[in-house]
Amino acid sequence: MKRREVLKLGARKAAEIALEVAGQAATLRADAWIRPPFAIDEPQFLAHCTRCDKCLEACSYDVLFKLSPDHGIAAAGTPAMNLLHRGCRMCQDWPCVSVCEPAALVLPDAAEGTPVISPKLAVATIDSRSCLPYLGPECGACADSCPIEGALEWQGGLKPVVNQDLCTGCALCREACIVDPKAVGIAVFIADGTTTEA
Repeated sequence: MKRREVLKLGARKAAEIALEVAGQAATLRADAWIRPPFAIDEPQFLAHCTRCDKCLEACSYDVLFKLSPDHGIAAAGTPAMNLLHRGCRMCQDWPCVSVCEPAALVLPDAAEGTPVISPKLAVATIDSRSCLPYLGPECGACADSCPIEGALEWQGGLKPVVNQDLCTGCALCREACIVDPKAVGIAVFIADGTTTEA
């Protein structure tokens, strides 16, 4: 093998290792934010996303925002969800996903006429120390907020409980909550089943 070929091979291998390390670092940093629905894995997302802002423009509820340079140069300008302030409506036609030409957001294959199953966006929890029904007074502000049947249940008909098997973490219950600070917590959902605060 000629010296030039050895150098090319070494440079290619170094680039592959650098890309893998960058991808692992990006995945760890992504534990601090929530990507839009149907985002592909973080390293691939960063490689595909062109920061065109079409998904942000397609979201008529202003749930999406651009990450600032404080989140790292690789993630700066890419879309994330602001579920601490607004809930995702999980629009039936998924406009934020439909406009993503570089395929950083991709709908799963589904049979024609079959609705797309909503993805797990985050993890919602009820803080019984601040939720009014747990403290005695009636409330019910979040009662009609949940778009997923059975995801928000009512213990004894009075106290809200999140069914984690059904909940998508859309945060509409948090948006509806009337106490301050909110009695509904939202945590970033990580693929291995763990969570971290959003």
